[in-house]
Amino acid sequence: MKAIWNDIVIADSDDTVVVEGNHYFPLKSIDSKLLKPSETTSICPWKGTANYYTLEVDGKTNPDAVWYYAEPKEAAKEIRGRVAFWKGVKVAG
Repeated sequence: MKAIWNDIVIADSDDTVVVEGNHYFPLKSIDSKLLKPSETTSICPWKGTANYYTLEVDGKTNPDAVWYYAEPKEAAKEIRGRVAFWKGVKVAG
């Protein structure tokens, strides 16, 4: 699977975990220089608290386009150490 934004591959992995239709990529599959921490959080009743990153690619930003669960609940433990994408980031095989 690849995650693509503005025609740039930002993540590439054959080891994704699909939860609720979203592919969670291993954090190591994305260049950490593209991620800027965000203070945004949201809560999922069964996964826990989501944290976000803003994507910065070639001088363009996509606020809160990447999310992850630093401490997922037991029911979602398989997504620990993984990130998912939205806000115009295309995920395709």
